[in-house]
Amino acid sequence: MQKKEFYMNKIGIFCASSNNMDAIYYEEARKLGEWIGKNNKTLVYGGANCGLMEAVAKAVHENGGTVYGIVPQILAQNNRVSEYIDINFRCEDLNDRKQFLESESEVIVVMPGSIGTLDEMFTVMAANTIGINDKKLILWNINNFWDGLLTFFHDLEEKKVVNKPFCQLMKVVNSFEELIENL
Repeated sequence: MQKKEFYMNKIGIFCASSNNMDAIYYEEARKLGEWIGKNNKTLVYGGANCGLMEAVAKAVHENGGTVYGIVPQILAQNNRVSEYIDINFRCEDLNDRKQFLESESEVIVVMPGSIGTLDEMFTVMAANTIGINDKKLILWNINNFWDGLLTFFHDLEEKKVVNKPFCQLMKVVNSFEELIENL
């Protein structure tokens, strides 16, 4: 019997808006966007025109995929909205944005990022912890970016302050190939 492959169709991305990261992160973002586009998937992301966010959206758009941008008012007011968005969801603030990102995504990939990325990831993890949802969350550890955070998570488990092991809240992948296998 042949294995049937199933991929999620609406892929949420949490990632950096920084334009100052090492080139490897933009290249991996482009590869993911290309895969999403060529496989007729939908990107669901924060709608900004900078950083890894823009790299993924541009690649999805250029390769035939659909791009949902979840855009807080402040981005629109500051002309920081990507031109690669096909469907623009306007929202009030970052709390609304997180709710839209989570509800519109079938799976969420966490790429390298900073405070906003962590905030989005922790919100989904906290909801998963207490049973509000069971959203599949994939932490893409490109170039060992998240190693320090993973060590911290391990320390929390060792100190027995977590009610649910982190491996039940997210899947950690270290390569593009492993990411695609888990989508």
